[in-house]
Amino acid sequence: MDNELKEALSALLKAEFLPMYDKIDLMDKRMDGIENRLTGIDNHLDGIENHLTIIDTRLEGIDNHMAGIDTRLDGIDNHLTGIDSRLDKLEIEQTQVKQAVLETNATVKRIELIQEQQHSIIELLSARSIEHEAKIKRIL
Repeated sequence: MDNELKEALSALLKAEFLPMYDKIDLMDKRMDGIENRLTGIDNHLDGIENHLTIIDTRLEGIDNHMAGIDTRLDGIDNHLTGIDSRLDKLEIEQTQVKQAVLETNATVKRIELIQEQQHSIIELLSARSIEHEAKIKRIL
């Protein structure tokens, strides 16, 4: 009876646990599939990470290039500021030169007027001088 009990108990356990072993085996296969998919996803993510690293490196190069351009533009901006300052000075000097030319022109016109007046006086005096000389010759 002891043997029979063992056999009966063994048969009962096999009958009860065999479907559980099958389910565990099926779950194990599904877990292997999931693990394989996760490994594939991990490999894919590694590829994406490598690609992003390359992109990041290229962007750093672009950023450095842009920083160089910014530096050059700052230099150009400073240079243009200097040119603007010089142009402002030239405009002031040009205004001063225009003013001096206008003043000189007014002075020249006054001198011309005075010269014309003096010329008229000289002609008048010259005519009188000739007249006086003629009178003196008649008297003598």
